[in-house]
Amino acid sequence: MKTRDKIVFASLELFNEHGERATTTNHIAAHLGISPGNLYYHFRNKEDIINSIFSLYESHLESGFKPYDDVPINVDLLIGYFDAMFYTLWQFRFMYANLADILSRDEALKKRYLHAQQQVLNRSSDVLRKLKKDGILEVDDARIVDLADTIKMMVSFWISYQLTQTSISTITKATLYDGLLRVMMIFKAYSTPSSIATFERLEQHYRNMASQERNVAA
Repeated sequence: MKTRDKIVFASLELFNEHGERATTTNHIAAHLGISPGNLYYHFRNKEDIINSIFSLYESHLESGFKPYDDVPINVDLLIGYFDAMFYTLWQFRFMYANLADILSRDEALKKRYLHAQQQVLNRSSDVLRKLKKDGILEVDDARIVDLADTIKMMVSFWISYQLTQTSISTITKATLYDGLLRVMMIFKAYSTPSSIATFERLEQHYRNMASQERNVAA
């Protein structure tokens, strides 16, 4: 792996573990065993590193939430979408934990973020339309975008909600699976009689995942 890529992934690891505000470029350089000068050869400052991490975030959003096409709808297909939500939250949890502050410091990054989120909304709406067409969801066409936006809102702010509205100070995988279960409640509310059993299987799957993570932590 090239030094530049090592810096990006090490920064992502440290930001997630210790928080972006508490992690300096000196911390990153020390973690990698390189000099600060070597780091600054590749990146001007920490904001420059965050922008590179955001490129990874954009790439994942683009690949993880594409509408399915010409494939049968089953539990595995839906798990793929929910797992993509989980991966995004877990892999970039530092950003979700401090989103307003990070975006307030970089107007260009905020524009990129808003553009990425609009693309997510468009693709998510297309997925919901396809799920409706295939008899999985029952929702008025005029409300599909609002439903997709509500789900996106829950995913985007679940981490900050947990950090500010509960006593926890560290986000765990179990915490994120709990968030997916809240999203599942919305899907179940809009499920058709023929699809409710599928969502109940999904719900049990993620309950088991959350329980496994709690057992590991214990």
